[in-house]
Amino acid sequence: MENWRVIDTGLRSAAQNIALNRALLEARQAEEIPSTLRFLRFTPSALLGYHQSAEQELNLDYCTANRIVIQRRITGGGAIYFDETQIGWELYLHKRDVGSADMQAISRRICHAAATAISALGVDARYRPRNDIEVDGRKIAGTGGAFDGDALLFQGTLLIDFDVEKMLRVLRISAEKLSDKAIASARERVANLKELLGRPPDLAQVKRNIIEAFESEFDVEFSEGDLTLSEHQRYKMALSEIDTPDWINLVTRPAADMPILEAAQKFAGGLLRAAVTLDTRTQTLRQVWFSGDIFVSPRRTLVDLEAALCDLPLVRLGTRVQAFFDERKTDMLTLTPADFIAVVQLAVKQPLTDAVSR
Repeated sequence: MENWRVIDTGLRSAAQNIALNRALLEARQAEEIPSTLRFLRFTPSALLGYHQSAEQELNLDYCTANRIVIQRRITGGGAIYFDETQIGWELYLHKRDVGSADMQAISRRICHAAATAISALGVDARYRPRNDIEVDGRKIAGTGGAFDGDALLFQGTLLIDFDVEKMLRVLRISAEKLSDKAIASARERVANLKELLGRPPDLAQVKRNIIEAFESEFDVEFSEGDLTLSEHQRYKMALSEIDTPDWINLVTRPAADMPILEAAQKFAGGLLRAAVTLDTRTQTLRQVWFSGDIFVSPRRTLVDLEAALCDLPLVRLGTRVQAFFDERKTDMLTLTPADFIAVVQLAVKQPLTDAVSR
């Protein structure tokens, strides 16, 4: 049986954690270290995806006022908020460990194993495509992965006692999304282990379950280890670059190039609102939020539709919305897929001077 390593780097700053991402991924790519499971935690941090601009993605005034550090990941994806109320876990693997370069298949496999670990705590956790884990339709963990040559970094975050409102306020989003009703709705869509169990979880047990689940999934055995000398050297070099304004501001684009546009329209099925973050340079829908006086069942439908429209070229809006509703059974009374398409199209046609700017 192959032996893999497990390390716990504890609570660290965002810059230190990102530097360790680079160090371990480089070391795995160079085959200086065995495949590794790393546990980690963050001090309050707003993390940008590698290609994102802080001005476009974050509420910078809120981050400053609340001493939330801004950092840039080495991987892509959207902006996210991290703090001590989450446990992070990361797998540093070789492509041969997963036998595929298909990230969707890899995500499904790893998330199923992680869901087993979470379920062993006493909840019914399940994989939700494309890269989430949920309990009774509520997200409890998010994941993502990226290859660097033959080395794979796959990351997961488990919510222990997460503050959803703080997450929303860190991000540059529609004012509608920050209403009391919207915040309450967001809380209903996210699950915390503390809430589900009725008590704070035993973090040591959480980690043991994750270790055992990955041992079973990959037919390996983990041994506790420390960072190697080469990892320390790589870490110091990475930190000297990452813990700097130049790295954080690697991508800078004005918020005006990605306005938040809003529209509302009355349909037979009720009043439907859409708030849209539009990348005007590429004509891409970066984010869409729906609300209004409407009936939609199952309740998670709007959340799933919003996820389906993330980073979508505007020209594909109609096709994506129709395909979304064709693939599932939804009760919307007299509301139709065409209504969702129409209100988004109405929003993006608003003059930029009417954009919501934060």
